[in-house]
Amino acid sequence: MAQMGEMRIVELRDIEIFLTLAEELHFGRAAERLHVSVARVSQAIKKQERAIGAELFARNSHSVRLTRLGEQLRDDLRQVHQGLAQSLERARQAARGVTGTLRVGMIPGNAHDLRGYWQAFRSRHPQWELRIRHAPFNDPFAVLREGTVDVLVTWLPVEEPDLTVGPVLFTDPRVLAVATGHELATRPIASIEMLADFPHTDAPRAPGYWADGFIPPHTPRGHRIVRGPLVTHMEELLALVSVGEVVNSLPAHSARYWNRPDIAWLPFHDFEALTYALVWRTEAETDAVRALAQTVRDLGPLHLGRPLWNP
Repeated sequence: MAQMGEMRIVELRDIEIFLTLAEELHFGRAAERLHVSVARVSQAIKKQERAIGAELFARNSHSVRLTRLGEQLRDDLRQVHQGLAQSLERARQAARGVTGTLRVGMIPGNAHDLRGYWQAFRSRHPQWELRIRHAPFNDPFAVLREGTVDVLVTWLPVEEPDLTVGPVLFTDPRVLAVATGHELATRPIASIEMLADFPHTDAPRAPGYWADGFIPPHTPRGHRIVRGPLVTHMEELLALVSVGEVVNSLPAHSARYWNRPDIAWLPFHDFEALTYALVWRTEAETDAVRALAQTVRDLGPLHLGRPLWNP
């Protein structure tokens, strides 16, 4: 019986590996998300392909993509896996006296800055487990609509009819990220008008108004700000910045959390700060969601400082 139980857990993990790779289409990123080695991901996929008798992924040295069979399996397994994982998790929580879980998705990368909110919520509401997760900025509201997270931390504005905008968590000044060898790198400060001279990144499937809240389509003088390569995660964005292919406006906390020797950070003197708030799906509002929102209201918003030099 013990061996059967262990086998089922391993099989569930292999399914999770398959579904994560199907999302990321990159062995390294899938391994990082799952906190396993790349070899473990590769081993699990090969095991599944041997059992099925066909390839699930077409891969070479440049890309990974799902085969038609892989797409079919992904669609079939998503809901099954979610149901199994939720059932196991409810059993574990019940054993510990926890009655539920609140999942918070973070589009910004500064969850550590917000630890006061997390600690206060956990202290006030020990019956709910709080989980903080990364959320992608491409197709940003899909994680709420698919039920992957219960609450999203995102910049404003959010103008979705099915979503509720809750209390503000923090405001953060903006900085301009440029390669250290870029012609702008020696400037002490940045101006919005600079943005018209160089291409920026763009996010696929993000609502236009929401993307414009991060990088506007025009400068105050009416010059067009060009959006270039599509990116789906921060590491990809910073890689393009580091080689001088783009410059990018970012919240100032990025300079602390992604400090690296090949990027300089210029504070803006004329660009309003970004405001980040809690957002959730109106129909999925729960007592736990309301409790987190109240905790944030009680503590009030943070005002993060502007970096005065390149870290």
